Amino acid sequence: MEHVAAGDREAVEAVEGVHLTQLAAGDRASIQRFRIEPGAEVPEHDHHHEQTGYVVEGTLTFLVGDEAYDVGPGDSFTIPGGEPHAAVNRGDEPVVGIDTFAPPRPNPDWAPGPDTE
Repeated sequence: MEHVAAGDREAVEAVEGVHLTQLAAGDRASIQRFRIEPGAEVPEHDHHHEQTGYVVEGTLTFLVGDEAYDVGPGDSFTIPGGEPHAAVNRGDEPVVGIDTFAPPRPNPDWAPGPDTE
């Protein structure tokens, strides 16, 4: 078992106002925490990982194709691998939540270090 204590990982500002913390990564899935400040946007991107998530605080608007999906506290979501998507915090409070990725995404391109994807 790998244990990751709360203070063992630091958030990285992947883009302005978007703070991501890589948490645990196993053989089949990984998990990260996100905090997205009011007005901040995750630019459109895609990755081969299936992404599932849960919003704890705030409301995040996902932009997928011509559709916009508002995901609020207690809501969850799934984004298939390879599907282009973006997200924006249109609210007045930070959005906080958790993402999981399968297969694992242990070294995303926003993370510090030489072994990024």
